[in-house]
Amino acid sequence: MTTELGRLIARRIALTGPISIADFMAEALGHPRLGYYRHAMPVGAAGDFTTAPEISQMFGELLGAWLAERWLAMGRPRPVRLVELGPGRATLMADALRATRGVAGFHAAIDLHLVEINDRLRAVQRTALGDINATWHAHFEDVPSGPMLLVANEFFDALPVRQFEKTSRGWAERMVGLEDDGETLRFALAPGATPYAALLADAPAGAQAEISEAGRVIAAAIGVRLRQHGGWALIVDYGYARGTHGASLQAVRGHRGASVLDRPGETDLSAHVDFSALAETTGMPTFGPVGQGEFLQRLGIMQRAETLKARADEAARGAIDAALARLIGPDQMGTLFRVLAVGDSRSAAPAGFPDSPSDAT
Repeated sequence: MTTELGRLIARRIALTGPISIADFMAEALGHPRLGYYRHAMPVGAAGDFTTAPEISQMFGELLGAWLAERWLAMGRPRPVRLVELGPGRATLMADALRATRGVAGFHAAIDLHLVEINDRLRAVQRTALGDINATWHAHFEDVPSGPMLLVANEFFDALPVRQFEKTSRGWAERMVGLEDDGETLRFALAPGATPYAALLADAPAGAQAEISEAGRVIAAAIGVRLRQHGGWALIVDYGYARGTHGASLQAVRGHRGASVLDRPGETDLSAHVDFSALAETTGMPTFGPVGQGEFLQRLGIMQRAETLKARADEAARGAIDAALARLIGPDQMGTLFRVLAVGDSRSAAPAGFPDSPSDAT
C-alpha cells in the first residue's frame, strides 16, 4: 500500500534514478508537509511506540537529577541552555524539572530550548510544561550559544542511515528504486563499489552495514558547542557500543513491525545507533556507553522505586515494579539501550559512569 508521499518519492525516482536509503528516510520522516515526524503523534499507546519517560516518571526524574548535578559541577553557570532534542510529549522534561525544584538556583538559571519539527507535538509539549518558559527550534544549530546541558532520548535512532552490502566487487550501497510497474518501491544495490568503503570495516561477502551521516553531523555540532562554551550532553538510545553489526533499519506502525518501504510518511523508521561513531565525532571526552539498566541503577532507581511504592496501593506498587523491570531488565531495555555522556573536560566525572573517560581528544 502506498501513500501520497510514496507516490511523490516514486515520481522522483522515475525522473532522477534510485535514491539512497538515507534520502528515502529523510523524505519519509521529514518531508515538510507529509513526513512522519512532521504530523504524526508517534509516542504513547495511541501512537506507534513507547519511550522510557512514558513508562515511568522515575526515568525523567533521575535524568533531571543528573543534569542538575552537572550544572553544579560546571560551577552553576547562569544562564545555562537546557536543550532537549526530540522531546516527544515533553514527559521527560516535565519530570526532570519537577524533580529538581529543590536544587537552589538551578531553575532560575535554566534557559529551556526544545528542538522539535512537529507542530502538533509542540502543542502537547506546551501543555505538559505548563507555566515553564521554553523556546522551540527546528534545528539544533538555532539554539543560542552559551553553556549547555543537552539530553537526547531516542533521537539519534530516528536519523537517516545509509546501508551497504559487501559484494565480490567490494562494499555496495543499498538504494531504493522502482519495480517494473513504475510505482512500487523496492531495494536494489548500486552497480559499483561505494566511496564510503573507507569508513566500513572489512567483512565477508553478504555482510551488511550502516552509517548515519546525519547523526555524525549533529554529534560534531554538539562537540563544537561544548568545546566553545562548556557543558554536558547525555545521549540515550538503543544501539551498539561499537560498529553497526549489520543492517538494523526497521519500521513500526501501531506498535507492530512493518515493511520499511510501505506507506511512507505514516510509518516510523529507525536504526540502531553506533555509539562509537557518535563519541569519536564529538571530538570531546566521553563516558560510556553503559547499559541503561546499569546507568539508572547507579543513579538510584531502586531506591526511588521503593520510595514511590511506600506511599502507593497494591495495584500501583505492581505497576512500579513492572516499569522498573522494563527500564532496567537485561531482557528488556536494560542492555539494548545505552547511555553516553559527552563532557567539556572542565568538571568532575559524571554520575552513572566509570570515573575515567572512554575517549578523550
